[in-house]
Amino acid sequence: MKTFMEEIMRAYRKKVLFTRHALNQMNLSERMISRLEVYEALESDEIVEDYPDDPRGHSCLLMGKTRDGRVIHVVCAPKEDYLAIITIYSPTLLEWEPDFKTRRRE
Repeated sequence: MKTFMEEIMRAYRKKVLFTRHALNQMNLSERMISRLEVYEALESDEIVEDYPDDPRGHSCLLMGKTRDGRVIHVVCAPKEDYLAIITIYSPTLLEWEPDFKTRRRE
């Protein structure tokens, strides 16, 4: 049986589709995340949170680093023929612990 990360990478190798929301988030002036940075982050393949009951289908939050060391969070969902990129952002210490894997508690 394939792991969820294997499913994600299988879909990633086929095709990557960015939702309109993801593209909007990437292009915010305070973010400016390129597609290349997203691809680099996806290669890091570390699942931070798993969302098996997502109404859009099983998805997860991945944390990755670009070649320049920039940390990026990517919410994605593997589909049969592509990997859907739902949203993308650079995590901040206001919401995340310094490892960027653990959400801060209020």
